[in-house]
Amino acid sequence: MSMNFKRKLPVPKEVKEMYPLSEEIKQVKAARDIEIADVFTGKSDKFILIIGPCSADNEESVMDYVCRLSRLQEQVKDKLILIPRIYTNKPRTTGEGYKGMVHQPDPTKGEDMLEGIVKVRKLHTRAIAETKLVCADEMLYPSNYRYLSDLLSYVAVGARSVEDQEHRLTASGMECPVGMKNPTGGTLSIMLNAIRAAQAQHTFIYRGWEVTTDGNPLAHAILRGFQNKHDQSLPNYHYEDLKMLYDMYSQMNLQNIACVVDTNHANSGKKYLEQVRIAKEILHSMRHSDEIRSMVKGLMIESYIEDGAQKVDEGCYGKSITDPCLGWEKSERLVLDIADLLR
Repeated sequence: MSMNFKRKLPVPKEVKEMYPLSEEIKQVKAARDIEIADVFTGKSDKFILIIGPCSADNEESVMDYVCRLSRLQEQVKDKLILIPRIYTNKPRTTGEGYKGMVHQPDPTKGEDMLEGIVKVRKLHTRAIAETKLVCADEMLYPSNYRYLSDLLSYVAVGARSVEDQEHRLTASGMECPVGMKNPTGGTLSIMLNAIRAAQAQHTFIYRGWEVTTDGNPLAHAILRGFQNKHDQSLPNYHYEDLKMLYDMYSQMNLQNIACVVDTNHANSGKKYLEQVRIAKEILHSMRHSDEIRSMVKGLMIESYIEDGAQKVDEGCYGKSITDPCLGWEKSERLVLDIADLLR
């Protein structure tokens, strides 16, 4: 019934000083950030794919995957911006299981938060240095964001976190697009209120400091499906869902109406192979409505090297140890198809 304080961890400023970014990485990220922001503000008609493993569980297989994405990016650069998912925090419904690299740098060993913080920073840095792609992560713990604030180019706030005030206020001080997922119950107004909060200015306590924020005009919606009161997974990516979101969004006087659609989770019922069909249906809806086309800025796809998922101790290289993912061959084909289908 107590909280035991094991050791004092270095603050983000100290970790950034220990593991600084090169000027080349800073320049790559700055240029890429402008490209991504231009999509969300409507200056660019490119389409964003936030794509990668459910969780970043192994540095070498994650880097293998991101390097493949980098080569694929060259083939689709006229139409698509690929943002690798390097998700190093994993929300757990029951609190049990693998919680991500920041908790367990090695999923087969015990928890080590200091080693996790360092390993996560090194992985994100390596990804940009070796591939020139900037990455996304989930903000599970708002106080941890500053360890990566100079590295991340996209942040997602999950369905279980989107109602939390600290997540909303922290998002208001970020300098990159932040996607607010609809909550697990599916109520769109909760997601839209989170966007309103993230776009506003705030004063609050953060990591022992009184801070002020300017508001984040790039905060936007992520549709990920939902569960009803009978625990059934239901989708919210269909034409009617997208049209309803556009109408609700338009009435709220928010900046930069934008939505990313998650093709997995409750939208697929975690049937990962359905992501291919779902992605193409969303593109079909975009072709039939200029309003939907203007709002939907991209897709979120769970993808890795091997199809499916495995238990932690099974040891299959490049296969998810959390939610099942599309394997590389199917993912590559889907990305190329999306580029071809975009008008």
